[in-house]
Amino acid sequence: MVVHTTDRLSKLRALMKEREYSFYVVPSEDAHASEYTSESDARRAFISGFDGSAGCAVIGLDSAALFTDGRYFNQASQQLDENCTLMKQGFPGVPSWQTYCSQKTRVAEKVGIDSSLITFPDAKKLREMLYVQKGSYLCGDHDNLVDQVWGESRPKPPCEKLFIQELKYAGMDVSEKLKILREAMKKEDLEAFVVSMLDEVAWLYNLRGADVPYNPVFYAYSFITHDKAYFYVDEAKLTPEVVAHVSKYAEIRPYSRIFKDANECYLSHVGVSTKTSWCIATSFGEATVYPIVSPIAHAKGIKNDVELKGMKDCHVRDGSALVEYFAWLEEFLQSGGKINEYDAATKLESFRRKNDNFVNLSFETISSTGSNGAVIHYSPPATGSAVIDPSKIYLCDSGAQYKDGTTDVTRTWHFREPTEFERQSATLVLKGHIAIINLVFPKGTTGFQIDALARQHLWQWGLDYLHGTGHGVGSFLNVHELPIGIGSRDVFNTVALEPGMVTSNEPGFYEDGHFGFRVENCVYVTKANTKYQFAAREYYGLKDLTMAPHCKKLIDPTLLCKEEVEYINKYHARVYDTLSPLLSSSAKKWLAKETSPL
Repeated sequence: MVVHTTDRLSKLRALMKEREYSFYVVPSEDAHASEYTSESDARRAFISGFDGSAGCAVIGLDSAALFTDGRYFNQASQQLDENCTLMKQGFPGVPSWQTYCSQKTRVAEKVGIDSSLITFPDAKKLREMLYVQKGSYLCGDHDNLVDQVWGESRPKPPCEKLFIQELKYAGMDVSEKLKILREAMKKEDLEAFVVSMLDEVAWLYNLRGADVPYNPVFYAYSFITHDKAYFYVDEAKLTPEVVAHVSKYAEIRPYSRIFKDANECYLSHVGVSTKTSWCIATSFGEATVYPIVSPIAHAKGIKNDVELKGMKDCHVRDGSALVEYFAWLEEFLQSGGKINEYDAATKLESFRRKNDNFVNLSFETISSTGSNGAVIHYSPPATGSAVIDPSKIYLCDSGAQYKDGTTDVTRTWHFREPTEFERQSATLVLKGHIAIINLVFPKGTTGFQIDALARQHLWQWGLDYLHGTGHGVGSFLNVHELPIGIGSRDVFNTVALEPGMVTSNEPGFYEDGHFGFRVENCVYVTKANTKYQFAAREYYGLKDLTMAPHCKKLIDPTLLCKEEVEYINKYHARVYDTLSPLLSSSAKKWLAKETSPL
C-alpha cells in the first residue's frame, strides 16, 4: 500500500530550512541500532512509506531517496510514492547513502541526523567523508525532526514489564556473564564498557521484555566497570521480582540518566560496541571512547549446553506444529477449500500456540502465494490478502519465540504440479542448502567464506538471490543475531564460526511476478571428526536443528548427486522418527508420504 508523503516531506523540509540543512538522514534503526524497532521508532517508514526492516531515507530540500538492499526492492517499489527515488544498493552505479550525501552536498552545506540513530564509527567516517570531499558538515541533532513532523499521532513508546529468563533456560548466571565481560575488558585495557544493544543487555542480565514486536527485548543500557555495574531502564517496567534480581548485580537507574552519568564520567578508556550511537560517544567524550566488536556479542552467540538443548527441543515442538499445518492446508485446499494468506498464517500460529513454552512469533509470518512469494520479505495484509492458489507455489517463512529457544524455518510447497523451471530452480536452491549443511571447514572459517557454496549451482544456470544465505539466531532473543551468519556482506567476515553458534541456512530464488522459492533450516556449529588434522587445526561442521520435510514435488532427482539424495533421505527419516510420536493421525500419515525415500 502506497503512503502519500507530500505533506510530511513539506513539513520536514520547513524544519530543515530552520536549521540550514541541505539534507536530513532518516535511518531505520533506533537508538540501540536495532534492526527491528517499536512502532514509535519507525521514523523511516513514516517519512518514506516503505516499512521494510532495512533501509535509509535521505531527504533533500527538493529530493528524496530511499536506500535498501535486494531483499526489499520489490516491496519498496510497491510502497514508495512519486516523491521518493528507490536506490537499489548493490547494483552497479548505485552509491551508498553516505556516498550519495557526499556527492550531493556543496561546500559548507550541512547534513543533519539524529545523533542517537547513527553509530559512532559510522558518524566519524561520514563526517570525514563530507568534510574532506566537499567541505560540508554532519550535524548531530539531539531531537528528531521526523518526530516533530509526526507530532501527537506518533505511537507512544512501549512500557511493558520485564521478566526473568530462568537459569534452567539461560544456562549461565549473571555473575558468570559479568565475569566474562570484565575479563574481555582487561584484555582490551578498558576501565569500563557501555552495553547498548538491547539483546546484549537482555542476555547479560538474564532478563526479557516486550518493547519490540517479536523480539523479547526492552529499552535499557548498562555501564560496567571492573567493580560496579549500572542498569539504566524505565523503572515503570520493573516488577519487585526483577528489581530484586537486578539489584544483586547492578545499581538500577532511570533510562535517560546514562547521559548525565556519561557527562560526569572521568574515565579515560571507556569501551563501546561498534554499534553504540554517536550520541552516547559524545556524552562520554569522543576522545575517551574506544569502539570494539562487543565481547558480549561473541559470548552470546556461542550457545551454552543448556541453551543448545533448548534450541533442539523447541525446534522439535515447532516442527510438529509446522507439519500439522501443512498437512491440514494440503487437505483443505485439495478438498476445494479457500483460504487467504493472512488467515493461513493465523492458522499456523494457532498450531504453534499449543506448544509448551510458546511465547510469541519470532517475526511476522511470510505466507505468500504465487507472485507474492517473489517479494522476499512479504507479509500478508490482514484485509485483502490473496487467496492461496493450489496451482501455484506457496512460500511460508515463519518462526516462534519459546522460553527455551527461537525458531525460523522456511518451506516452499506446491499442492499440484509445478512447472519444469519451478522444479529445476527449486532443486538448485536445495543443492546449495545441502552444500552448506554437508560442509566440513577448518577453525577460523567465516560465514563470508562459505557463502558462495550455497550459490554455486544457481550460478551455473545464471541464477542467484539478492539476500544473505544465513543469519545468527538468538536463544529466546532476536531471530536475527549479528555478526554471526553466512553472506557476502563484510559483517559476516568479522567473526569465525565456532561450535555452539546457531545460524540459518536459507538460499532461495525469486522470479519477479511469478514465484519465490526458499528453503531454510536453523543449524548449529559442532566439531567434525576428520581422518586427518592438517596443521593441527580443528575442523567443524553443521547440524540441522529444524525438523520439517522438503516438498518432494519441487525436487528434480535427475539434478541431484548420490550424496545429496542420501542427505535428503536421512534427513527425512530423522524428521519422521522425531516428529511422528507428536502428531495427529492425519498429520502422521501426511508426513509418512512426504518423507518417503526419493
